[in-house]
Amino acid sequence: MIIKNAQIGNDTEKVDIVIQDGKFKSIKPAGTVEDPADSNVLNLDGKMILPPFIESHVHLDATRTAGEPHWNMSGTLFEGIATWAERKESLTKKDVMDRARETIRHQAKNGVGFVRTHVDVTDPKLTALDALLELKEELKDIVTLQIVAFPQEGILSFPHGKELMEKAMELGADVVGAIPHFEFTREYGVESLNYAVELAEKYDALLDAHCDEIDDEQSRFVETLATRAYESGHGERMTASHTTAMGSYNGAYASRLFNVLTKSHLNIVSNPLVNIHLQGRFDDYPKRRGLTRVKELVAAGVNVAFGHDDIFDPWYPLGDGNMRDVVHMGLHVAQMMGYPEIQESYRFITDNAAQVLQLTDYGIAEGNSASFIVLDAPDWYTALNEKREVLYHFEQGRLIAETKPHETTLHF
Repeated sequence: MIIKNAQIGNDTEKVDIVIQDGKFKSIKPAGTVEDPADSNVLNLDGKMILPPFIESHVHLDATRTAGEPHWNMSGTLFEGIATWAERKESLTKKDVMDRARETIRHQAKNGVGFVRTHVDVTDPKLTALDALLELKEELKDIVTLQIVAFPQEGILSFPHGKELMEKAMELGADVVGAIPHFEFTREYGVESLNYAVELAEKYDALLDAHCDEIDDEQSRFVETLATRAYESGHGERMTASHTTAMGSYNGAYASRLFNVLTKSHLNIVSNPLVNIHLQGRFDDYPKRRGLTRVKELVAAGVNVAFGHDDIFDPWYPLGDGNMRDVVHMGLHVAQMMGYPEIQESYRFITDNAAQVLQLTDYGIAEGNSASFIVLDAPDWYTALNEKREVLYHFEQGRLIAETKPHETTLHF
């Protein structure tokens, strides 16, 4: 297959790409690759191509359960957790697989090819984990699933929490999770992170902790995780998700925290859509934005990615897996609206997220797997601002989703 006249990212120089055996065989300046008579040729006329979007933080086990058994009327994280605890009692393997599969179909049409899903393992039956492990194998040619053993109700604060985490890793989870701010005490929270780090080392696994997802400025577990990352020398394999309390820290403490964050190489995943909805619920006015310090973290050289987090579930009643919605909200809430910031913001859901997932065969480069998307726009600013469609989504050279651009006729 030959892709002609493509623009990689925001580059202005067009290229021709030869794909063979599911790999990018060659990438040459446009017009230098001939059209063999027996080849499939796709002429993009200057449209933008990117590697597939990456969903670096989502909960596929809970997706499509909003309103079951009832709606989260307070809009708080804590009512969401309580509601999910009720819904969790009726989980079946088929139930989880059917809902997750449908969401993955929506993600695929929106250009998502890699997904890190946090799966609740505070369930003695581990029903959701069993379901997602099977779905990972079923859909391996469509999407790369990375599964986090996520202790939604705590490790120390949930009966047999440590044993369930260990069992989840034995069964095949890829990433160790934690939720220190939800543990009963500060001491439990620190111990849970220490345990998670040890478990990740034992299984040679990545680590991704829900960390300080609260407006309480005294919730400071990210300093513990960053310190453990610094001590281990494996910070690039560790992630702190949410860190919304960072938006409430005073300047003096934040300055000290940034010192260890930058030295540790810890990744941060922010979830703008869901956290702007969940946080600030206990404030009167002024209300906090409920977002971590995205702009300052980026300026400090910390790797930051964006995730959708929840899709039509007890924590977030909307969403269809479109990562461009996440970027759009993130730029607004983080006040990153300068033109260069907007143009480069696709990296939150591509390159930066690839670093979080520790992907090695990712990106449009000779020798890599030919996984890519085509946007109906010449650059990211236009694609994001005008909500242009993902026209094509290829995985390893195989077309898995195609969208025809919509047509509007104005009569004035």
